[in-house]
Amino acid sequence: MRGLTGRNAIVTGGGGAIGRAISLRLGDEGCTVGIFDIDAAAAAETAERIVASGGEAQPFTVDVTDYPAVAAAGEAYGASIGACDVLVNNAGWDQFGEFLDTTPDRWDQVIAVNLKSALNMCHAMIPSMRDRGWGRVINMASDAGRAGPPGHAVYAASKGALIAFGKSLAKELAANGITVNAICPGPNDTPLLAALVPDQADRDGLADSNPMGRLGVPEDIVGLAAFLASEESTYITGQAISVSGGRTTHG
Repeated sequence: MRGLTGRNAIVTGGGGAIGRAISLRLGDEGCTVGIFDIDAAAAAETAERIVASGGEAQPFTVDVTDYPAVAAAGEAYGASIGACDVLVNNAGWDQFGEFLDTTPDRWDQVIAVNLKSALNMCHAMIPSMRDRGWGRVINMASDAGRAGPPGHAVYAASKGALIAFGKSLAKELAANGITVNAICPGPNDTPLLAALVPDQADRDGLADSNPMGRLGVPEDIVGLAAFLASEESTYITGQAISVSGGRTTHG
């Protein structure tokens, strides 16, 4: 992709399956990648894999739901790597459960990881992008935020809010050379899905119900992430793009 070599990127939740795949692709494209994750070992493993492939990366252990922790990690990133050019708000979490069986504590946790973390990161990182007149923000939303599947009501609400937040932010920042877009995956074959849907037969059913006959995998997402981070997507902002094998379609 044009314009990624020499850029500095941050991927939150970069120790997880999708975050790691995006981080590896950005590293391959020539970005220096900061891996922000609450799991220090997972963040370090992602960074080590990028370096082993000839790229540049550093891990940062941070709870992205905690604004002071984000601010401190941002300062450490800036001192070590430089100003952030590409921000990928990928951190996410959910637990399956009918809404009336969940609790306010669970709501707070789901909203904090899926929405508040992106607010924190954007508030901390975008000012330097605005000052330099260039930036890319990619919010990892979900087709759950557009389709509202049962058993994921608060997750769907948080991802829907993330999409709406990005649309508003895109309009606020368009004149500053900053684009803001969302990627909306469908069900992906990741450890999180296995935790949400522990029965293999149920996961097979999800795959069979997809028009392409399979679940998504993290590698299905990384090309779009690299494109939205690059110079190739300069005139695209405020969009929410599904990567779901045709499970959901929006015109």
